Amino acid sequence: MTTLAEVLEATVQGMGYELVDTQVSNRGRLVRIFLDKPGGITVDDCADVTRQLQRVFTVEGIDYDRLEVSSPGLDRPLRGTRDFARFAGSVAEVRMRAPDDAGRRRFTGRIVAVGEGEITLEVEGRPVALSLEGVDRARLVPDV
Repeated sequence: MTTLAEVLEATVQGMGYELVDTQVSNRGRLVRIFLDKPGGITVDDCADVTRQLQRVFTVEGIDYDRLEVSSPGLDRPLRGTRDFARFAGSVAEVRMRAPDDAGRRRFTGRIVAVGEGEITLEVEGRPVALSLEGVDRARLVPDV
């Protein structure tokens, strides 16, 4: 049996988009997905993906009441090495699961390096290496 996550990933990637995040709530009745692609997402992109997913959900027998498709926004979540590498040079806010030796869990700085299992942010003029495994949440900081 195909899971919702597999259906979403296959459909969205097949259409040339990146599946950034998926949220399912209200016992699976609300399905919310966030898409991205180089150059950004338009309203037409969201409408195209919505129509396609509605067809696929019918074929796959996925029961839902509401489907929401949108862009991840200016404060896009960052997940994994690929996202951090893609947005190198951008400012990110990173929250770690556990505090460092100084008791700090939140870091805001420019992404300067991405390595095997580690990212380096420039925080207050100094490099700070953070384990990707220890990241709880990370988002881009909008440049407005």
